[in-house]
Amino acid sequence: MELDVIRLGVVGLGKMGLSHLAIFKAHPEVELAAVCDSTGYVLDVLAKYTGVTTYKDMGVMLREARLDAVVIATPSHLHAPMVRSALEAGVHVFCEKPFTLDDADGQALTQLAAERGLVTQVGYHNRFVAAFGELKALIESGALGDVTHVVAEAYGPVVLAPKGGTWRSRKSSGGGCLYDYAAHPIDLVQWYLGSPTSVAGSRLNRIFSAETDDEVVSTLMYPDDVTAQVSVNWSDESQRKMTTKISVWGTAGRAFADRQELQVYLRDTAPVPEGYRTGWNVRYTTELSEQPWFYLRGEEYSAQADAFVQRVKARSREGANTFESGVATDRILTMISRDAAAAASAPAASEPLGTISTNLPLNGRPTSTTTTRRRRSLPGRVPAALRTLRTLRPRRSRKAA
Repeated sequence: MELDVIRLGVVGLGKMGLSHLAIFKAHPEVELAAVCDSTGYVLDVLAKYTGVTTYKDMGVMLREARLDAVVIATPSHLHAPMVRSALEAGVHVFCEKPFTLDDADGQALTQLAAERGLVTQVGYHNRFVAAFGELKALIESGALGDVTHVVAEAYGPVVLAPKGGTWRSRKSSGGGCLYDYAAHPIDLVQWYLGSPTSVAGSRLNRIFSAETDDEVVSTLMYPDDVTAQVSVNWSDESQRKMTTKISVWGTAGRAFADRQELQVYLRDTAPVPEGYRTGWNVRYTTELSEQPWFYLRGEEYSAQADAFVQRVKARSREGANTFESGVATDRILTMISRDAAAAASAPAASEPLGTISTNLPLNGRPTSTTTTRRRRSLPGRVPAALRTLRTLRPRRSRKAA
């Protein structure tokens, strides 16, 4: 039997937790029954001005609050144990991304939720951005032909100084730029192309952080030589806020999408979908989106909240961003992390070639310091050259004489 109203609890009242609280509390089919956080001041303020029941212990909240569902928006390393507690209590779960920092935990939790028949969702909100959804529809319709290459990018100003004492600044609690930032565009690639067969060229570079990565680059490999390159940097103050962009090349055209728009170029050989034409097309998110029932941070946040509410009411385990898709994205993050670790531990290449200038003026000629490097011997070619010199020298000597 479908529920009329779901009783919901929110765990973790940081930036995302408060955003989720505000959105779910405004939903007409949700009763905000409880909140949980370790900070007494935040709980006191919420209790005073909203009247919501507050808890400092999630276990007590699950036993006393008679919840249908819970939103978990705590630091990433707490997701796995808290999700398990909620599932074991028979509560449907919305978990902020990344799902878990260990995909083995994610797989176990996915299996547990399936066994209990519980509704699950992970907060990859970009799948509710209309421009990204329209790009997926174009790919699946074949309008771009066979996809050959994808570039997934995200840049933003998160870590701009060496200092940092939050859970995000520690690899063990936040997962670094890879899990906290790159997870978004990688989840979109997983949505579009599925899981890669392998990854290569992965690097997790530090720019300001002392304990974790600030920059992620990697190449995801797919069958038939299809590749997806990942380029993410959360120490980029040229962006006012996080900017995520996906570019796709296919045999019949190309397209790129971000939060604001979708630009599509279709060749004259492309099967042109309704509403498009050969050549360049531009579709804006505003024209692709339905009118949101509530707006905070962006219509995609209220859209993902409503999707979770409707699935919980109907007890439907099928839908966007389930634990199954979340753990598939986690698996790619693990592959990149292991590939980068293997590259970092591999011995550096030590076969220098030629003479390389370290000081080139504008005219291109070296002016001072140069670094001379040993040339690697080329068996079979150098001996032949030497033989030629030997045969030429006597002739020149005889002519000069």
